Amino acid sequence: MEERLYDLVFIVRPATPEDEIKKVLTVIEHACAEKGGKIEKTEHWGTRKLAYRVAKHREGIYVHQEIRTTHGELIAELERRLRVQDNVIKYQTVRLDEDLKRQKKLTQKREKRAARRPRRTVAPAPAAPPAAGPEQTATAS
Repeated sequence: MEERLYDLVFIVRPATPEDEIKKVLTVIEHACAEKGGKIEKTEHWGTRKLAYRVAKHREGIYVHQEIRTTHGELIAELERRLRVQDNVIKYQTVRLDEDLKRQKKLTQKREKRAARRPRRTVAPAPAAPPAAGPEQTATAS
């Protein structure tokens, strides 16, 4: 089965202590271990202002993870577990590998087009005749 790459971003209530955030991360790690997924990267983006109110909050603590898996059920399970967490106010998962494939395909097309285009060679500029200097005007007698 093909490996897939997902971005998971979730927002935690702003007053949540660090140990509670670690508990949420532990839940995600256990779910990944159960389903054979791998967490590639975890980043804490800190407290940021929200674009709109979410559950009466104007800001939240952002956490970002990249998850690699061969099973789509893992993402469904992660979303289910995040949904029941009291401290998580919003989450979003995005599949990245399709975008990466599309980007790679476009790059290959551009390279093919560039290879087919005839290259323009610039003709060298004609050399200017040497200016007659004082040493050239003097002739030996």
